[in-house]
Amino acid sequence: MTHQYELMVILNPEIDERQVAPNLDKFLKVITNGGGSIENVDIWGRRRLAYEIQKKNEGIYAVVNFTATSDVTNELDRQLGLNEQVMRTKVLRAEEAIAMIASEKQRADEKAARKAARPAKAVKQDA
Repeated sequence: MTHQYELMVILNPEIDERQVAPNLDKFLKVITNGGGSIENVDIWGRRRLAYEIQKKNEGIYAVVNFTATSDVTNELDRQLGLNEQVMRTKVLRAEEAIAMIASEKQRADEKAARKAARPAKAVKQDA
């Protein structure tokens, strides 16, 4: 059974940015060879990492939306994990990604509502 997935990859920042798409294509062949399809490849480029990974502060981010079976997706994740140029990967089923975004938005909205409900601090006035 096929599902929609979202893959986020963080590549080593020492790769020439022109080589990112060809490097990704090698891995994405696993999907197409397994009968899946690739809907979108979005290369975000070089970004600062939230925390250091492999003694690096930057990485090249790419997000891929695709449809495949879970076996093909597991094989893709395995191959990405073996490559030295790949610093991190995260594969989510599209439903999970949408649910995560919705819960984050709800959390942010609740936090904003709590902040707005707090009484404003009294401003001291000189007499």
